[in-house]
Amino acid sequence: MKLAWGKVEMVAPDRALPGRAEAMPVPETHFVTGARIVPPFPEGMARALFALGCFWGAERKLWQEPGVYSTAVGYAGGFTPNPTYEEVCSGRTGHAEAVLVVFDPGKVTYERLLRLFWESHDPTQGMRQGNDVGTQYRSAVYCFDEAQRAVAEASRAAYAEALAAAGFGPVTTEIGAPALPFYYAEAYHQQYLAKNPGGYCGLGGTGVACPAGLGLPG
Repeated sequence: MKLAWGKVEMVAPDRALPGRAEAMPVPETHFVTGARIVPPFPEGMARALFALGCFWGAERKLWQEPGVYSTAVGYAGGFTPNPTYEEVCSGRTGHAEAVLVVFDPGKVTYERLLRLFWESHDPTQGMRQGNDVGTQYRSAVYCFDEAQRAVAEASRAAYAEALAAAGFGPVTTEIGAPALPFYYAEAYHQQYLAKNPGGYCGLGGTGVACPAGLGLPG
């Protein structure tokens, strides 16, 4: 079971760990599907990047969605280049645990993936998700272009209204800038729950459906 590290204040950029130039070595292919988890990806594929708590359970939720080509876990939204898991858990990198989703937009839309993202966790909890506490467990959507950002911001507003009507507090999900770096996590984290079926998964939603409209399918 993963530990609640309790680092809930974002580190200042000038106090972040220095990291390293070398990328983390990872397998080229997905443990479950055999598809590539590192570039190059097949022509026509699109990418999405989500943070919704512990990346073990989040990745499993996303790789099961029809139309998703592959997934990989890693770190995004912070300051330290190519961090290790232990460095991220220290709270001194600024990174969130994130899932890279490579998908076929002809089979599944970005809007559908956003609905899955919103409904799979509680985006009102700030620097935590359930018993997992720390800046690496915050909720975030990191966008690859301005079109994704516009759709993500519209979906956040729509889901915030639905959550408020159900008695939840404000949504704390950050919407990240395009071209944000994504750093692959260590090989043992990739598709962790497929390799360890009895492993810890703290993923849990609010039970509130993401509303239709704004391009989000019902």
